[in-house]
Amino acid sequence: MATYAELTGAGVTTRTAAGLTGLPRSTLTRRRPDPVAPTVRPVPANRLSPAERLRVLAVLDQPRFVDLPPVQIYATLLDEGTYLCSISTMYRVLAEHAQLVERRRIARHPARVVPELVATGPGQVYSWDITKLAGPTKGVYYDAYVMIDIYSRYIVGVRVHPHESGQLAEQMMRQVFDLHGAPQVVHADRGTSMTSKTVAQLLADLEVTRSHSRPKVSNDNPYSEAWFKTLKYAPTFPDRFGCLADAQQYLDAFVDGYNHSHRHTGIGLHTPADVHYGHAITVAAERETTLAEARRRHPERFATSRSPRILHRPDAAWINQPQEVAA
Repeated sequence: MATYAELTGAGVTTRTAAGLTGLPRSTLTRRRPDPVAPTVRPVPANRLSPAERLRVLAVLDQPRFVDLPPVQIYATLLDEGTYLCSISTMYRVLAEHAQLVERRRIARHPARVVPELVATGPGQVYSWDITKLAGPTKGVYYDAYVMIDIYSRYIVGVRVHPHESGQLAEQMMRQVFDLHGAPQVVHADRGTSMTSKTVAQLLADLEVTRSHSRPKVSNDNPYSEAWFKTLKYAPTFPDRFGCLADAQQYLDAFVDGYNHSHRHTGIGLHTPADVHYGHAITVAAERETTLAEARRRHPERFATSRSPRILHRPDAAWINQPQEVAA
């Protein structure tokens, strides 16, 4: 910059001077303010003194004001005939002392316990939930009560009722337990029917452990939620059901096909019925025989002698598997 100034001062054109210095002419000719000493801002005449600011802070931190924002404190003091400062000054004082945050006393709820359930065989852990089914007209819905064995994915019970209640849930459980036996654990979310006294008393009488999802955590009940999606995304699922009997008939047929015909990827492509009733071992052996014969006839078509991973059936089914177990 100094060289450019010397050249232009000696009569060299700005274009030539820029070419000699190798800098853009627009940059070199841009006016730059002369450096000046920083100005010292005068202290405002209406500024509160340090003692006054401490008094304002003390008032803001009084027990009766600690839960209130400055605008409420300002109005309350005015009604009492007291003026300390403006609302903006109150905010500035709070900011200076790192109190410009949530000042109210807020209840600290303890962290909910994460439900961790494992089933190593059928009949150990049942999961259940209720889903809405659209009725014949707008605003009319039926409630489908569905209970599933998380190990085998077998639907052990499905009932459709015109409304939701703990008494209806208890009736379904009694019917399911009479047919399939009482499990060790019954897991559900925190709906009114799931936490009702009738259901709790039934499970207590049968010495069945109750388990509930954390509030607003749908992932704590994954088996029921996943099955509801399977149901409602089926191509045959209707937009509406004509009546309660139609809904029950459809669900009965759907559950029968799901239990006995659907090859579930989560259980080694077995049907839930085969796993639930112990036939999966025989089916797996027959599959191995078929694959072995295919390898013998066309070995070039198989890269390994092991069965495809998708045919492997897990040893256990988890709800919220701990990380140390997963590792």
